[in-house]
Amino acid sequence: MRTHFTIVLTLLSLSYIQAQGLRETVGQYCFFGSALNTKQCIGRSTSVNQIVDTHFNAAVAENCMKPESLQPTEGHFDFTEGDRFISYCQEHNLTPFGHVLIWHEQTPKWMFLDEDGNTASSDLLKERMRKYIMTVVGHFHGKVKGWDVVNEAVNDDGTLRQSPYYNILGEEFIELAFRYAHEADPDVELYYNDYSMSCPAKRATVCRLVRQLKAKGLRIDAVGMQSHNGMDYPVLADYEESIEAFAACGVKVMMTELDINVLPKPENFGGADITMDFRYDEKMNPYRNGLPADMVKTFTDRYMEFFRLYYKHRDKISRINFWGLTDADTWLNDWPIKGRTNYPLLFDRSHKAKPVVAEIIKLYKQ
Repeated sequence: MRTHFTIVLTLLSLSYIQAQGLRETVGQYCFFGSALNTKQCIGRSTSVNQIVDTHFNAAVAENCMKPESLQPTEGHFDFTEGDRFISYCQEHNLTPFGHVLIWHEQTPKWMFLDEDGNTASSDLLKERMRKYIMTVVGHFHGKVKGWDVVNEAVNDDGTLRQSPYYNILGEEFIELAFRYAHEADPDVELYYNDYSMSCPAKRATVCRLVRQLKAKGLRIDAVGMQSHNGMDYPVLADYEESIEAFAACGVKVMMTELDINVLPKPENFGGADITMDFRYDEKMNPYRNGLPADMVKTFTDRYMEFFRLYYKHRDKISRINFWGLTDADTWLNDWPIKGRTNYPLLFDRSHKAKPVVAEIIKLYKQ
């Protein structure tokens, strides 16, 4: 009888933990969110809405607030999908975050060309940057908590990326972007966002940029560590050192695009450059029919390694944001190899919570 009673109490306890959700537990310490796509923001999926309402208090638009979506041609802005994202957040009590103002990818080519099709002059690009940022940040004034102002400007070796922005304006484009964004909305938070942030050389350069911006009196509130992690990368000690280093620069730290890639890495794979594209090979897609039990446990253990760090440094971390809601929606099904079946998120293809969800909740309830 005692054993039966203990089992019943244990099951009831687990049910209570699950019922509470991540919104109430992790969300008491930081913004806890997910990237949402345009289909999800229509709001017709009951199971999607249930995940959002139970587990998240924040969100970021996956694609509809990027430059190619908001200004596909010069002078023509389209805020339809961006406004729908904001409305969805308001309906579901989510704090919205803006992503992204200045990025070399998913920005229309016209931004960097003059009327004759030649490389734009520095003055022309500055004016276009200013108009874009003033218009977009102005449109969403008072509707978002903060903006990823500059995205992925630093290479893993610590050098600055030779993007069109850098090639035309040099390092100044970073300062200008933060200056324009603050001018457009003095109250909104401003962030720098990048991947592979555990790399020591990259860490050093980002810290330098943060200190320079602050020295010039410019606003920067947080550094976003994208955290597209894997089963054997990054090295946890390096990852933790970056959390501590960025916080020591006087800013908060955000895990902005969290997921864990469970699939094999192609040779020469690294980082999270969306242009990487490797040929499909069956041996690189070993879990088409689901993760075996031993991999589910390994996946759970790996996630908990990161969440123990997040809990340890909860005074430094202001947001944890997953890049996608369920395994069915993850970009990792098609990157860096198209057509694979990946399992990087907390919720499966049937919109069910994985065992790791209860483990995270227990950690934050201790």
